[in-house]
Amino acid sequence: MATISSPGIGSGLDIQSIVSQLVALEKAPLTQLKTQATSLQTKLSTMGTIKSQVSALGDAAANLSKASGWDPVKATSSNPSAIGVTVKAGAPATSITMEVQNLAKAQSTASAAVTAGTAMGTGSMTIELGQWSGSSFTAGSGTPVTIDIDAGKDSLSSIASKINDSDAGVSATVLRDASGERLLVRSKATGEENAFRITVADDDGDDTDAAGLSRLAFSVGNANGMSRSQNAENAQATINGVPVTSASNTLSGTLTGMTIQLSQETTAPVTIDVTNDTEAIRSNVKAFVDAYNTLNSTLTSALRYDEATKTAGPLQGDATTVGLQNALRGMMRSVSASTPYSRLSDVGIELKSGGKLEINATKMDAALDNLDDLKALFTSTSSDPTATGFGWKIKNFAEGLIDADGTVSNKTDALKASIKRNSLDQDRVNDKAARTEKRLLAQYNAMDAAVGSLNGLSAFVSQQIILWNKS
Repeated sequence: MATISSPGIGSGLDIQSIVSQLVALEKAPLTQLKTQATSLQTKLSTMGTIKSQVSALGDAAANLSKASGWDPVKATSSNPSAIGVTVKAGAPATSITMEVQNLAKAQSTASAAVTAGTAMGTGSMTIELGQWSGSSFTAGSGTPVTIDIDAGKDSLSSIASKINDSDAGVSATVLRDASGERLLVRSKATGEENAFRITVADDDGDDTDAAGLSRLAFSVGNANGMSRSQNAENAQATINGVPVTSASNTLSGTLTGMTIQLSQETTAPVTIDVTNDTEAIRSNVKAFVDAYNTLNSTLTSALRYDEATKTAGPLQGDATTVGLQNALRGMMRSVSASTPYSRLSDVGIELKSGGKLEINATKMDAALDNLDDLKALFTSTSSDPTATGFGWKIKNFAEGLIDADGTVSNKTDALKASIKRNSLDQDRVNDKAARTEKRLLAQYNAMDAAVGSLNGLSAFVSQQIILWNKS
């Protein structure tokens, strides 16, 4: 049978309150431990931000350590609606003139009009890709595609679907107008070698008449089949007066690093200029400066002590963070083995008060006019790692910081270990407090029971004395 317990009923003491206060004293260390835990978590979060920003600085420096960071070029066309141009990094600076006499075209054919839904006959169509020379057709290397046609099922619409599903190198659609329906067939690719021929095996026994499936055949000179509305043609152009031909209107290998898109035939020469894209280079340099300034700002805030509010940054006084900040600022003042520019300040990247970098536009413009020398400041190599170009120097420094055994990674691991120890310390305090509470309740309950028993005995004795006195 369960017993009902009410601590203090025997003695009249508030045992629960007494035990709670004693347990609270046991838990007093938790206040400091929780404060420490909050501080450690803030430090860990700050170190995570620093690690991410160190990585971003390393990436920006790595971009400037490679030739691709200094080789962006841009291309312009004096008539982009006729000739468009894109260019890859590293393409040589040049200027050319270009004229387009003919655009590349795809062969197109059209059937005679028939009433909508008309069955076109029974048999098969064979489509071959190749090249027409007058009325002579030379098949290409591809395999001819044969399509079966059933008069009971296939109208022009279903025939067009079968052609499109056949992967024969042509596309088909049905044109509807006042005359009825026509089958339109077109090569998927432009150029003379991507023309096509369509032959039929008509079950009516005549493959060239104007009845049955023969109406969908195409060959030059066949007046009863489909008619050709557009010849397959190559693009014809001149570059600096030199003739060029292309099966496509996109010329991707004609000029080094350039892709030229032909859109219109021209009536006058079009000038194409390829020049160094100094704005893209300037943007790469600015990205490096911005990445450094972001990291510098984070380090400064983490180490700052605000005299007015009497508050310290999360890493104020931390030797690792102070060392990192000093190392970064010292690196920005260091020299490389390149000439005539050996310092960042030589090209207008100047270290200001508070460790912030600023770009002197006048100096940077002058350096961009001497692009090879500016490039060398970031890409040069040396047997002395401290004298390598700034791209390599800062890239390697950043990678070293965030490697598994790097300074930033080690600091992060140390903070995680401290947080784990703090959590274990809190668990130990809570466990000890729980054991103390259990022990105190047992002791006070035993005392309460003893006092209750004594009080009961006292009441009995008093009652007996009263009875004796009456006697």
